[in-house]
Amino acid sequence: MIQIVNLMKSFGPQRVLDNVTLQVNHGELLAIIGESGGGKSVLLKHLIGLLRPDKGKVLIEGEDITKLRGSGLDRIREKFGVVFQGGALFDSLTVYENIAFPLREKTRLPEAVVRENVEEALEDVGLKGVEKKYPAEISGGMKKRVALARALITEPKIVLFDEPTTGLDPIMLHTIHKLITDTHRKYRFTGVMISHDIPEIFHVVDRIAFLYKGTIEVVGTPKEIRASTDPVVHQFITGSLRGPIEVA
Repeated sequence: MIQIVNLMKSFGPQRVLDNVTLQVNHGELLAIIGESGGGKSVLLKHLIGLLRPDKGKVLIEGEDITKLRGSGLDRIREKFGVVFQGGALFDSLTVYENIAFPLREKTRLPEAVVRENVEEALEDVGLKGVEKKYPAEISGGMKKRVALARALITEPKIVLFDEPTTGLDPIMLHTIHKLITDTHRKYRFTGVMISHDIPEIFHVVDRIAFLYKGTIEVVGTPKEIRASTDPVVHQFITGSLRGPIEVA
């Protein structure tokens, strides 16, 4: 579904992505882990064409989006849903209006069909009955669920998750992870998730890619990552202060 080939990106003298190569298989859920400020969000932005690489390719279903502009790029973006770190809900719109927004913008569906789809999405994320509330009137965890419902409302082929559990307590963290697992099972989208939730994320995704110093250090199943003898990987997933990763 997604192929990243020899991707390079610098900001001024700082090389953020250094020859990144990664494949995301159709229908799988893959997590990208790594140090804070290590380029994970930069990599995610390349997948949807928000950033252009200095070198390399990003292929979505075989089409190199780094060569696309305007309507061509918009066409590819219609394949995506995005769950932003803070939810990125519209404060002036109700929960219902936030979820309905992509359908109203991208389709010509009758309002009755829009309502039916929104109600189903609300039920999928356990928020039935809150559609008239505004973002300021609901909790942080509920905002995350609204953001997930909005990302899935158009039934995208690919969903990007930018740290979807940031700022949540442990119970709500597991709630959101379960929702992601349940909706992934239902919609069978291809998912790419940036996460710092270790080891919790190991129970959610199919594979994990570890980004270190601008390159993919290792890719594998959660079991393979846990069993890795790479000292960098071991230090990172155990949170040890001792090892090759320098602690400022």
